Amino acid sequence: MSALPLSGIKILDLTRVLAGPLSSQMLGDLGAEVIKIERPGTGDEARAFGPPYLSDLKGKENNNNSFYLCANRNKKSVTVNIAQSEGQDIICALAKDVDVFMENYKVGNLKRYGLDYESIKKINPGIIYCSVTGFGQTGPYAPRAGYDAVFQAMGGLMSVTGHMDGEPGAGPMKAGPSIVDYMTGLNTSIGILSALYHRKVNDGAGQHIDVCLFDTVIASLSHHLQIFLINGKSPPRRGTRGNGGVPAGVFRCADGELMLVIGNDGQFARTCAVLGAPELASNPKFIKNEDRVINEEEIMAIFTELFSKNTVEHWVGKLEEPGIPCGPVNDFAQVLDDPHVQARCMRLKVKHRFEPELSLIRNALTFSETPITEYRAPPLLGENTLDVLGSNLGYNAAKLQDLKKRGVI
Repeated sequence: MSALPLSGIKILDLTRVLAGPLSSQMLGDLGAEVIKIERPGTGDEARAFGPPYLSDLKGKENNNNSFYLCANRNKKSVTVNIAQSEGQDIICALAKDVDVFMENYKVGNLKRYGLDYESIKKINPGIIYCSVTGFGQTGPYAPRAGYDAVFQAMGGLMSVTGHMDGEPGAGPMKAGPSIVDYMTGLNTSIGILSALYHRKVNDGAGQHIDVCLFDTVIASLSHHLQIFLINGKSPPRRGTRGNGGVPAGVFRCADGELMLVIGNDGQFARTCAVLGAPELASNPKFIKNEDRVINEEEIMAIFTELFSKNTVEHWVGKLEEPGIPCGPVNDFAQVLDDPHVQARCMRLKVKHRFEPELSLIRNALTFSETPITEYRAPPLLGENTLDVLGSNLGYNAAKLQDLKKRGVI
């Protein structure tokens, strides 16, 4: 078995909250050594985004909550006060020996500490320096702060998400998860991996990567935004309905909801047969998808009535046989109890000081030759400070104790 894909890559991670930490976690899963820098005393702001928190052995609340735990495994936590000159010296000393420097401070903030790209580049010319921000390094909004929901709104995602006009509760709606953070984390990882490859084939040339949530959400609108670019019309909110084939959407069955997506005319005919109404497939109003788009409300109403006559399990079983894309609308408990999810080992257990079997969700990548075999629990605040500064920088016990006493670490 080969080493993990990023074995030997070292990352100095000054990102906080979600988008940046998700990226560094992905890279840590792939074998990179990730040194997470946190503020002494409070740490990553995500540690305060609870409850729920894990409880320690005495039953007291601690700063290991769900928000922090989801994005910080396979890292080492080192506490450094970068507002102090000696803290800045520590970061620079660590930066000399890493491949990647990640940060998500407001534009210009790290320059006053001598930790901006130009400063770090002087001590490590081949550094891959990645800045993750809300609005990017340039443009009139660059100085602004923001969180996921703000970008869902400003980037147009909310305008095409939510109940259809005329339905109860119609209006723009935020997606449940922090989806822009997650997509930005993916873009950050792609950017870093691309820059690492570029450096490898171009004589060690490093570079600065500018990734932001605003760019990410706009790019994610894909065919929705392309519709506007073609005809100048913003597509309407479609609720749970699909964006191509008709009929598509959530149908209420006798005991729950089912999501169905009809992608072509053949699937429509087979679905009609399953529903006991094969004549619908030869009805001139529904023969072709173009016809069904025109008569969408009518066919949706017919399907709604037919699906209500039996259970979700019944319909999924019947539709699976002829290959119709569908599935139950699951809650989280049902997702994790699903036999396919269990077979794919999406839920994993790690040892944590406060929870002997802490549940996490595994990295979504699966490799044949370099499988991810180790998942280390998200570290406690400052758990690795003494070890990293001692082994990486050669600080002795006396110096470490002095730095700790003065609040540098």
